[in-house]
Amino acid sequence: MGKLFGTDGIRGIANRQLTPELAYRVGQAAALVLRRDYEGKPVVVIGKDTRISSDMLEGAITAGLTACGVNVHTLGVISTPAVALITVRSGAAAGIVISASHNPYEYNGIKFFGPDGSKLPDEVENAIENLILSKDPLPMCENGDIGITYDDRHAMDAYIRYLVSTVKGDPHELRVLVDCANGAASVTAQRIFARYDLDVTYINDKPNGVNINAGCGSTHLEELGKLVAQGCYDVGIAFDGDADRCLAVDEKGNEIDGDKIMALIARAMKDAGDLQGDGFVATVMSNMGLHKYAQANGFTVLCADVGDRNVREMMVKQGMVLGGEQSGHIIFLNHMPTGDGQLTALHFLSIITKYGIPVSSLVEEIKRYPQVLINVPGPHESAAKAALIASDAVQTAIREQEKRLAGDGRILVRPSGTEALLRVMVEAGTEETAQTVANDLAEVIKNIQK
Repeated sequence: MGKLFGTDGIRGIANRQLTPELAYRVGQAAALVLRRDYEGKPVVVIGKDTRISSDMLEGAITAGLTACGVNVHTLGVISTPAVALITVRSGAAAGIVISASHNPYEYNGIKFFGPDGSKLPDEVENAIENLILSKDPLPMCENGDIGITYDDRHAMDAYIRYLVSTVKGDPHELRVLVDCANGAASVTAQRIFARYDLDVTYINDKPNGVNINAGCGSTHLEELGKLVAQGCYDVGIAFDGDADRCLAVDEKGNEIDGDKIMALIARAMKDAGDLQGDGFVATVMSNMGLHKYAQANGFTVLCADVGDRNVREMMVKQGMVLGGEQSGHIIFLNHMPTGDGQLTALHFLSIITKYGIPVSSLVEEIKRYPQVLINVPGPHESAAKAALIASDAVQTAIREQEKRLAGDGRILVRPSGTEALLRVMVEAGTEETAQTVANDLAEVIKNIQK
């Protein structure tokens, strides 16, 4: 992993790690790398979320791009997946999103998409990063070679029309409570759902720059669940700050995670003959209950490593068009190049309409095994973490604990991608068994390192 680019772009606290000076240099470096493969001036599209620092960073990165000969189309406040789609449809050289997704407002980030709407290849990120971290001044253009900025906010209309066009069977006659997380969905959700015969109420749809994700949205479902149950809504929908995630609550206020949403969508796609590859891609963190539901309904669940890039790569390799994570980042590869929370919501509401039964009844077949996750201190280096997990002592301990589960559960030990930790995850038939097995295995790993 590079010094700046993490698994989801460049991210940090605004004006501390992520400063306007850094954003300006990111723009310069990106422009210089993109121009290597283009004659004339490439075009980059830029969107942002509602954080108070997003305008500042947009201005800085736009200045860097145009100073080095790239034209910029600004999209305003818009969701991350909308930027990915517009990048593809406009023939842009790249797309940039200024957002820190589900993180608090103090954070912000700079995320790149390539011309195909997926994340930039590692070699391109590395080339940009090397220029950013170099000590030499980066060359700027002069006179007519300087880039120009265009306001392209009408592109949002095309994005909304496209989302609506992907849905088979219009969702209708539902009472829905939508939590916009005071983020990008505050701008788009009402315009999307207004196209259907739905009774929709919106909460957390008044961003002020500092309230994005603040006790609301897909990472804080408590308020949504309470209000849905009290208000007799059929379902609640929650987005995160940049609207690339969608989670839900049923009419009783109970959480419906991304695994369960994907399972229901997969079932409906299978019924319609649209489930390519006979299944979908989840991650190694997906619950055993999901796998048992898939087996009972005749489709396959494959498990990628955690991270939407890993999910997408496996989808492409296996010829599957549906994939995602428990967090609600769900990819419809036949419609969008990346996960889209609002697209997910439309398809989920369409399924609720199609089956015509309470949401709690729809999801009750997808049992969730109790899951316990313990973080165990470990080495900093990735190779050392992998060696520790693969060691005879750890593997023997895992096998011994698996015997205790007797086939009614599973164990996963994996390295953290960003911290000096090993993550011990255990699922079992009861919470007590899962906790006991996880504790015992964690102690073994700690003692091995002494």
